[in-house]
Amino acid sequence: MPPLSWLWLLAIAAGFLGVGLGLRDPWPADEPRFALNALEMLHTGQFWIPHRAGEPYPDKPPIFMWAMAGAIHLTGSVRLGFLLPSLVAALGTLALVMDLSNRLHGRRVAWLAGLALLSSFQFGLQARTAQIDMLVTFFITLGAYGLLRHALLGPDRRWWLLGCLAMGLGILTKGVGFLPLLMLPAWVLLARRGQAAPLTWRDLGLGLAVILGVVALWVVPMAVVTSFSDDPSLAAYRDNILFKQTGERYADAWHHVKPWYYYPVEVMPWAWLPLVLALPWLVPAWWRRARRLDARVMMPLAGLLLVVVFFSLSPGKRGVYLLPTLPLLVLAMAPLLPGLLSRPRLHWLGAAVLALFGSVFLAAGILGALGLPALARLAAYHGVTPWAWWSLLGLGALLLLAWCRPRHGLLALAGWLAVFWLSWSTWGYQLMDPARSPRDLMQAVVSRTGPSAWLAMPDFDEEFLLQARQPMVQFGYHTPDEAQFQRAFAWLHEAPDERWMLVPQHRDGALACADLALARDLGVQNGEAWWLIPGRAFAACAGDAAAAPLYTAPTTLAALPATRRN
Repeated sequence: MPPLSWLWLLAIAAGFLGVGLGLRDPWPADEPRFALNALEMLHTGQFWIPHRAGEPYPDKPPIFMWAMAGAIHLTGSVRLGFLLPSLVAALGTLALVMDLSNRLHGRRVAWLAGLALLSSFQFGLQARTAQIDMLVTFFITLGAYGLLRHALLGPDRRWWLLGCLAMGLGILTKGVGFLPLLMLPAWVLLARRGQAAPLTWRDLGLGLAVILGVVALWVVPMAVVTSFSDDPSLAAYRDNILFKQTGERYADAWHHVKPWYYYPVEVMPWAWLPLVLALPWLVPAWWRRARRLDARVMMPLAGLLLVVVFFSLSPGKRGVYLLPTLPLLVLAMAPLLPGLLSRPRLHWLGAAVLALFGSVFLAAGILGALGLPALARLAAYHGVTPWAWWSLLGLGALLLLAWCRPRHGLLALAGWLAVFWLSWSTWGYQLMDPARSPRDLMQAVVSRTGPSAWLAMPDFDEEFLLQARQPMVQFGYHTPDEAQFQRAFAWLHEAPDERWMLVPQHRDGALACADLALARDLGVQNGEAWWLIPGRAFAACAGDAAAAPLYTAPTTLAALPATRRN
């Protein structure tokens, strides 16, 4: 049973991270996709193979979509449910880090470790984001927890096997759930020096069997169903998720290509803030601990370094991939936290960073309110006017700095980050949701077409289908654009008075055959200007019904009378 003080901290964390639930819709790029997957599961009852707008979705295994579908079902609301899996996973990760820190270093260090993780910028961001990474971070942290319980506090085979089970679930969440195994070289080395419990071949074999067994629980039935199906899209799904989204995506990434130094230069400085400020003091302290073979520090630190190396070796990189390193970073620095907080220069460094943030936000807010052209163009492009919010954030930073003084600068910076997140989850959501969510645009569409009119969207975006108020069709996510438009023209010709097209205005080249005088300008959404075009405007466009598949998004049929769903 955890101490009562921990329960209070977790309750405070739940309130802090949960502020804003229900205040916004899913935002692109990833959130609408997963919400659409989850809703489609609930609408169709097809849970084993995720679908997106009627088409199999091969990019990720289904665990996160299952969690989101369950949350939406329990709450009865997309707005309330879509963020719950990330919130629960964040709280679980926080509890694991605190518990392991307590067992290794004591109650005071556990408290400081929990506060350090809770103050980390990327942790706060992903706990409030419905991306898959917070849930996979929980499974990776549980895997590391089980491994470290066995290695440092054991031997304890039950925790080792539970950690392996978590790794298997992590693989079924995003594929990288095996990352705790990167601590194995350090474990073996330290065990040979008598600093950790030995890892026997039997335990290693059992652990790997558990990981593979958990993965097989989903992979084997999926492979059987898709292999014996007559639907070629299911066979394509099987090959994509088993091969393209694993080894090929890692070794020969086709998007998010970044240089090898991307993580230490472009991600860690903001993602690990404010913890990254302590690195000048942490690195020599870690070196001293390594010379003493302190396994409590060396194992999470080795795992952290190898995770960074692992992701750096792939040409495809995203900042969010580093999220699982944060619990390892906190565990590696946990016994050093009391000493770090007594370092005057670290507090002065925190004060300098806070002064920089405060000055930038205050200056941007004031200049934006005064109409600086560059900021005015930025606000017009994004459809947001944040000048008052930014000014108050800047003023709040400077006031916190004046109150805490530079000798407590690190605490002032952590306090300002808390203010930032609370205002982001309330004021920021209210400002940004109309610009990031096409809810109002899709309401304008249905008011012009009527709820029973059908809508085509070539090269579709998930957020539009998620907010649809009428039936919508799409033509295959990976279908070439030219083929999609040819199929769309043929579909519109079948009932030109009852069918419409929603399309961004920059696709005017593909619409050269259309009578654009009939197009309705819907304004700007997510930086794009949109047209709503009636089917009769495409009379001169040559269509081809065989050019592409036709998918009806099941989630868009809910409000349509059953007699008209086909």
